[in-house]
This record gives sequence, structure tokens and C-alpha cells, in this order.
Amino acid sequence: MQARIYSAALAAALALLPRATNAQATTTQATTTQAGNPVADAFREYASESAKNLMAAAEEFPADKFSYKPTPPQMSVADIAVHLAQGNDYLCGTIGGMKAPTRTKVAAADGKAALVSRLRETFAFCDQALASLNDANLGEALPFFGGRKMTRAQVMTLTTGDWADHYSQYANYLRLNAMLPPTAKKPAM
Repeated sequence: MQARIYSAALAAALALLPRATNAQATTTQATTTQAGNPVADAFREYASESAKNLMAAAEEFPADKFSYKPTPPQMSVADIAVHLAQGNDYLCGTIGGMKAPTRTKVAAADGKAALVSRLRETFAFCDQALASLNDANLGEALPFFGGRKMTRAQVMTLTTGDWADHYSQYANYLRLNAMLPPTAKKPAM
């Protein structure tokens, strides 16, 4: 009796399998059509998350710690903020094919308020420059540092690494100063 029940269940499952497979294929195809730019969308999402974390890390440092650097050859907290701001304008502008706004120069000595404000402005520019990014032009050759060319996808990958590198610096600097980096904090309940 049990053998017949198992056989009937197996037969029913096998009969329904083609329908389930077709339904899954249709769902996958619809998702792909809706998400037409998975690489560009993923990069924009990463850019947004990086901006949130880098801004939170910079804001976490007290103003009197903006000159902090673990060793003399390393960048200070302020140096990283200046570097990120310049990099955001250049890299996001290059990736998005948009000229960055003309800005007054900032220097590490300008203090926390000015540097955090500038960093916020440049991440807002990244949002704007990356808004129309799509997967169709990832292979386009773009002018890059030193007169060389890189594809848009290469510049995106380099930018992802740059943001991760500088967040890592901030995270380590915070820990060396007995503070937790933003991504190590428990979310508010």
C-alpha cells in the first residue's frame, strides 16, 4: 500500500515538473527584463552603501582626531576625507560621463566640518552622475589618469576597491582610538 502511495506521489511530481520549470523560467525571464542593468544597479547600490559607511565613519571621529594617523607615512583621517572627495568627483564623473562641479579646494587643515560637508557633496554628485549608468556601455573606453584608457567597467571596479580600501582605513583608525566603525555597531532596535 505504501509503495503505491509513493509511486502515485512520484508520478504526480514528475507530471508537474515541466509546469514548474516553465513557471520558473518565465519568472526568471521577467526578473531579468525588469532588472535590465544588473551590473549598473549593483554598482549604484554599492556606491550608496559605501557613501553611508564612509560618511558615518568620518562623522564618528571627533574634530580633534582629524589629524590622527597611526604612523607618519600613513594618511590622516583628514587626508583620507580630502582624497575621497577628490576621487569621488573624478571617478564618479568619469564613470557617469558627467563633469564634476567646480569646487573650491579643501585641505586637511580645513577641519572636520568643512571636510565632512565636502565629502557629503561629492557623494551626492556620485548619486547624480551614476543615475543614468547602464550595462550597455560598460565596455566603453574612458580617459583615465596618466593619459591611459580604461573601460567603464574597469573604472567601476577600481572605484569599488578604492572605497573599500578607505573604509578599511577608517575602520582601523577608529578601532585604534577605542571606537567602533559603523559596520561593527549593532543596528538600533
